[in-house]
Amino acid sequence: MKYFFLTEGWSIGRVWELGGLWNDIAWRRQPDIQQMEIYIQDNQQEKLWLYSVEDAVLMVEVRPQPSNVSDSAQRAIGQVVLKRLISAEQVLELLCANTVLEIGLSKENNSDMMQEVP
Repeated sequence: MKYFFLTEGWSIGRVWELGGLWNDIAWRRQPDIQQMEIYIQDNQQEKLWLYSVEDAVLMVEVRPQPSNVSDSAQRAIGQVVLKRLISAEQVLELLCANTVLEIGLSKENNSDMMQEVP
C-alpha cells in the first residue's frame, strides 16, 4: 500500500498506473483508494485526511470540490497531481516528527478525539 494526505474539501480525479491513465475496463475495476479514519490538522485548522492506495497506483490527481472553491487561491490552483505517494513508514515518521500537528479520528469511529502530538 501507498499513502497520501488530502485536504478536506478536495476530491480525487484521474489516477495513473504503470501503463498510463488507469483504465477501468482493462483492470475490470476502479483503483482501490480508501480514506482512512485518521487526519492531521495543521496550523491553519485544515484537516488533512490520510488515504491509502494500492501499489499499482503511481500518481493521483486531486482538485478542490466545486462547492469549496470560494477562495481565490483554490480557484487559481484548479488541480494538482500527486507524483510521490508515501509508504506506511513515512506516514508514521510524519505523524511522529511534526510537533505542531494535531491528530484526530473520524466521527465514524465514534471517537472525535483530538490530540496534540507531543
